[in-house]
Amino acid sequence: MTVISCSTGNNSENPLLSDFNTPYGVPPFDKIKTEHYLPAFEESIRLAREEIGQIVDNPAAPDFYNTIEALERSGRRLETVSSVFFNLNECLTNDVMQNIALEVMPKLTEFSNDIQLDPKLFGRVKTAYETTDKDRLTAEQRMLLDKTYKGFIRSGAGLNDEDKEKYRGLTTELSNLSVIFSQNVLAATNGFFLHLTDSADLAGLPESAIQAAREEAESRNLEGWVITQQAPSMIPFMQYAENRGLREQLWHAYNTRGIGGEHDNTELIKRIADLRQRIANLLGFETYADYVLAERMAGSRQAVNEFLEDLLERSLPHAKNDYFLISEYAKEKGHDGKLMPWDWSFWSEKYKDEFYSINDEITRPYFKLESVENGMFLLANKLYGLTFKENRDIPVYYPEVKAFEVYDGDGSFLAVLYIDYFPRASKRGGAWMTSFRDQYKENGEDIRPVISLVCNFTKPTSTTPSLLTYSEAETILHEFGHALHGILAEGTYSSLSGTSVYRDFVELPSQFMENFFSEKEYLDLWAEHYETGEKIPEELIEKIKASQKFLSGYANVRQLTFGINDMAWHSITEPITVSAEEFEKNATSRAQILPSVPGTAMSPAFSHIFAGGYAAGYYGYKWAEVLDADAYSVFKNNGIFDKTTATSFRENILSKGGSEPPMELYVRFRGHKPTADAFLEREGLK
Repeated sequence: MTVISCSTGNNSENPLLSDFNTPYGVPPFDKIKTEHYLPAFEESIRLAREEIGQIVDNPAAPDFYNTIEALERSGRRLETVSSVFFNLNECLTNDVMQNIALEVMPKLTEFSNDIQLDPKLFGRVKTAYETTDKDRLTAEQRMLLDKTYKGFIRSGAGLNDEDKEKYRGLTTELSNLSVIFSQNVLAATNGFFLHLTDSADLAGLPESAIQAAREEAESRNLEGWVITQQAPSMIPFMQYAENRGLREQLWHAYNTRGIGGEHDNTELIKRIADLRQRIANLLGFETYADYVLAERMAGSRQAVNEFLEDLLERSLPHAKNDYFLISEYAKEKGHDGKLMPWDWSFWSEKYKDEFYSINDEITRPYFKLESVENGMFLLANKLYGLTFKENRDIPVYYPEVKAFEVYDGDGSFLAVLYIDYFPRASKRGGAWMTSFRDQYKENGEDIRPVISLVCNFTKPTSTTPSLLTYSEAETILHEFGHALHGILAEGTYSSLSGTSVYRDFVELPSQFMENFFSEKEYLDLWAEHYETGEKIPEELIEKIKASQKFLSGYANVRQLTFGINDMAWHSITEPITVSAEEFEKNATSRAQILPSVPGTAMSPAFSHIFAGGYAAGYYGYKWAEVLDADAYSVFKNNGIFDKTTATSFRENILSKGGSEPPMELYVRFRGHKPTADAFLEREGLK
């Protein structure tokens, strides 16, 4: 590891250590330099230790306010520095940033362990937990009390001294390996591209994909065309390129990321799984999945496995029929041999085009990025009365990033929203919502959140604006649902605010929003042809709806496979002795639909579970789909823009964060616990 040497200088000269003199107190991105991070971490850790020390040394008897609430309020500066650094390390990284991450993670882990394993501090927390009259607390205060106490227990506070040292070692190594894993995935993703110089290799590609590939080549000072592993480049190539050999080459590169070579993750993920299992054992759990699920809606490993198996049993016959359908279609059209994974998107797209008369190139003209953005803002206005105003005086971390002020229906300020749409080499793949500041209340003031949406969507070219695929447009609505969860937060404590909820509940607000995207009443608000201004035809909307269940069996099994694989990695009771590829194949073979390809695996690049916080939690996407379909059925019955229903969803779900148990919040909105009926109907699995 390269150690970055930085002069700390005067703290007043470090923008991360001063009050942010910016609109709404957002980070002063225009003033922050990489050399500011390490000094800022060191100083903010020192300040946080001082604040913790004052709690420990408080001569007053421990109670909710001087211990539990005081802990919640401590470390604000460290939270700020961490949010700025780690968010930018995900979307605007470089070698220096990555080396800082490797250097700072052990410091942060040591600091966290020093707090959680401090016997005096835990003594105060335990006393406050046991002596506080919970009936005198609000529901949110009771949740904070319970979460704080359990957090200490789940972080080793109850261990003996010998086991505490073991815990320190395991968690330190684990935090370092997670950083290395992410860096390897990003490097492997950026490390491969197809450089095409023969125009014949472009056969089948739409002009939009060809133009984007040409401009990608130009940006690299290359002749011809370049196809990368970024989704906006790779997906159209896999859907339309007639050159099967090139499709296979691109597919193989993507599905061997993290396998072998300089950026190998195969042994690293086995070590990560082993470290997690050993931590769980130290804390009294048989597996890491048991440890995680003790604090989830599902509640147990058995409940999750039964949930996944039930959906798999329902989905498999449909998925096998889907594979047979596309295989037979491809054979009729001249495909020779077995339908392989690199053939799936190509022939599926041709089938959909022929029998549903719809494809991405037909819908793209109606999904101009600016129109999609306007559409999601209109939806938030129709449902919750929100308005969004771009403010170019708010500093941004990259020129393409847009910053918006968000206002409530009464004109009061709610949040700052950043949106970062396009891929670049310094940004990891995928799309996500995050925050630079969570909402909380202190000293009578409501501190409003600073929210960020980060995507990797189709870029504009020199001849066309950014025209999104249906999937991209649906994805931004999904992430916008997460954003609304943060924007509309009304909590007292940041650790319970916004998206600080159980992982199998956090996807409800996001997946709920996706339901609107095929509604004519919604699309009529904004979807129009970018050249002619023609509204999206009703016939096209009907085609979109008709095609939604196309290959839904396969899509469900694919998603379930991710969850099954995740549970396997985190249900081990002994170190894994087989290869990562073999372990994955053994875990997921019963859900295998497309032919298995030796030497490939998803796990070495499965960032959600090895670096993204979804360990033993990926099932939560499907779990939340049951919730979102059930919740949306109320809107379908009452009207998709019904104000009373939307207000109830806002007040009982979006504004509450993690201040109360999620099932209680859901039942308060819905009137009863969720059923799977609406989900099964929507997916064609009933």
